[in-house]
Amino acid sequence: MNPTRVRVATAAVLLLAPLTACSSGNAPSRADAKGGGAAADASVSVSVTPNGRGAGAGEPVKVTAKGGSLASVGVTDGKGRALTGKLSAGGTVWTSDRKAAPGTTYTVTASTRSPGGTAGTSRSSFTTAEAERVNKVDWRPGNATTVGVAQPVSLVFDRPVTNKAEVERQLKVTASDGTEGSWGWLKDWSGKDRVDWRPKDYWKSGTKVTLDAQLNGTDSGGDGGWFVRDYRTSFTVGARQIVKVDLDSHRLTLERDGKVVRKIPVSGGTPGGDKRSWHGTAVLMAKEGTINMNSETVGLGDAYDKMVDYSMRLTWSGMYAHAAPWNARYFGNANRSSGCIGMGDEDAAWFYAQVRPGDPFEIKGAETKGVVAPGNGFGAWNVSWTDWQGRSALR
Repeated sequence: MNPTRVRVATAAVLLLAPLTACSSGNAPSRADAKGGGAAADASVSVSVTPNGRGAGAGEPVKVTAKGGSLASVGVTDGKGRALTGKLSAGGTVWTSDRKAAPGTTYTVTASTRSPGGTAGTSRSSFTTAEAERVNKVDWRPGNATTVGVAQPVSLVFDRPVTNKAEVERQLKVTASDGTEGSWGWLKDWSGKDRVDWRPKDYWKSGTKVTLDAQLNGTDSGGDGGWFVRDYRTSFTVGARQIVKVDLDSHRLTLERDGKVVRKIPVSGGTPGGDKRSWHGTAVLMAKEGTINMNSETVGLGDAYDKMVDYSMRLTWSGMYAHAAPWNARYFGNANRSSGCIGMGDEDAAWFYAQVRPGDPFEIKGAETKGVVAPGNGFGAWNVSWTDWQGRSALR
């Protein structure tokens, strides 16, 4: 479409004539002009893109002055929220920092000045087309939470994201101590597109972290649809707690700030088949309390169906740490579970009270079935730092 053009007269002081630049025509419109310029002064024309009704979203708003310069520009949406922007060196072009979002009406007010010093004001508006499809985000961790040192920032998208680089450009993680980290794209266990921000090494205790996902007005690409809102979450990293699970010695050790707090006898997954436990680093995803565990939901037939106390989820595929009093005779001497890390009721109650989501479980054992995959919970720690950086769409 042709840009909306607004002409600022430079002759005499004019009465305000409201502009309605929602039409896509190029006919000049009258606007405020303050002060009387010399007759030889050229008038200033102002154009705005996007323009009109049903304008395209996903591009910055650009305001251009011809025959003069822009003194200031204000762009607001229907809720009074302002788009910030910058003037070019010559003051003739203003470009917004953010993109125009779909289904939004923007009002543009531009203050101008002619070469002869005449000041003027132009006002116009445009409305972007509604989004045919909308993409949404489920994110972790939640706002104002305290998490363990291995907690990633994780975004799972409702719809496919093919425009990964452009989406990633809108995501900013700020850590109070400047922690180094990287985004990495992966498939969530659900099959949806997901992007996680992982530090190079575990977070330092006390670090304050903020995610600003300025996605409003960004196109996912393909059939993914538009994002029509921003997302923001902040969290704090708690004590440095590391859970070390040795399935060969059948012991779980909780370390806090480098010191052993307690050792607990456990029983891991039964060797020799699908009931083996995963190894590598799993991150505590959630403390789920008392839940029903049914083996059919994880592909183990009718092996079990029971209520389980002090359940702590480690993977989407169903590996937990939990109380397993029915397995008491094996704690500390054999692995005989269906893949989870079981312990006695008293130990489980104590341990459940100590840990928090984001705490890493570093699991080792000769008779395990493989490494926890990045998308199976928060398994990014099982990918080398170099390989993880390579998963960024901006590398």
